[in-house]
Amino acid sequence: MLELTTNQKGAIAEAAVVAAAAKLGIDVARPMWDVSYDLILDLHGRLLRVQCKWAIRVGDIIYVRCRRCRRGKEGLIHRGYSVEEIDAVAAYCPDVDRCYLIPQAVAVGQTAVSLRLTPARNNQREKIRWAETYEFAATLSSLGPIAQLGER
Repeated sequence: MLELTTNQKGAIAEAAVVAAAAKLGIDVARPMWDVSYDLILDLHGRLLRVQCKWAIRVGDIIYVRCRRCRRGKEGLIHRGYSVEEIDAVAAYCPDVDRCYLIPQAVAVGQTAVSLRLTPARNNQREKIRWAETYEFAATLSSLGPIAQLGER
């Protein structure tokens, strides 16, 4: 299989998030210049600044990176996002062909967010972020009056 570049993965993730939004009747816009978010979701008048990411699956966990990486004089520079920059991180995981939406309160200040697909083998139940809770439509419905979007 062909190895994708980081830019290709990002473009695929963005396209998947746009498609997920379109299926829910959500309008999507792109910023005209380089800013810290990739898309703007119009949630019936409320605008959500969204950074898109490619997520990976390792076993029963989906990992979503919540930071950016760029080249500097000293090498790679990793930096997270602030509350002033984004409202959410959207991620596409090709292994499960699903999009996830991680709210600002969970994503900001984190290097990555782990989403669990199945129960832990040690029966841990506390402090687990279940993937289904963060699936695109589920997270959007928890952000406000999204149910009527599909009725347009």
